[in-house]
Amino acid sequence: MSNSRTTILRARAKSQSADISGRHKRSSWSLRLFASLVSLGFVATLMMAAPDPVSTLSAASVPVNSIERAEVQSITVAEGFVNEIARDKLAVKEIVVEPVLPAAPAAPAAGVPDPGTAQAIAKSMLAARGMGTDQYNCLVSLWNRESGWNVYAMNSSSGAYGIPQALPGSKMATAGADWATNPATQIAWGLSYIEGRYATPCGAWAYSEDNGWY
Repeated sequence: MSNSRTTILRARAKSQSADISGRHKRSSWSLRLFASLVSLGFVATLMMAAPDPVSTLSAASVPVNSIERAEVQSITVAEGFVNEIARDKLAVKEIVVEPVLPAAPAAPAAGVPDPGTAQAIAKSMLAARGMGTDQYNCLVSLWNRESGWNVYAMNSSSGAYGIPQALPGSKMATAGADWATNPATQIAWGLSYIEGRYATPCGAWAYSEDNGWY
């Protein structure tokens, strides 16, 4: 009976494409399909695990220091542009044409005055004010033009009087009651007037050269 059972089992297994152990026998195409799926799954796993080549290349090829330098350079360019505008504005503001004043003409040398004369008194008063020969020369030329150093000189048109040609002559009373006859009083008043208006006799002389009066 066992032999007949064995014969039946072998016949059934043969008819169902099974092996003698009773397990289902796999066809060749199913094995190839399974192997392909396994291979694709393995490749996909490797690709997912590998880093992005583009990201890796970008990060590796551009050092951090280079990126920082690029940012600094861009800031430097921006600051340079702003500074350039500021310099342009300053350059425009600094274009100022200053008038060129002509130098005051030098007065001719007056020489040494005779003692006791009005010019000697004037030279002594200038020295007391710390002014030298250059200022004395200017004063001599100025009052030569105005009055010729005449204590009694009077301008018939304006009424100006004395060595400094005060207008009116009574202004010189602030320097002394004898303003009409004393050259020292007239000179003292005249020097005070020059200092208040022109600072120095040479300043008054330069103005007189340009305008004909002082």
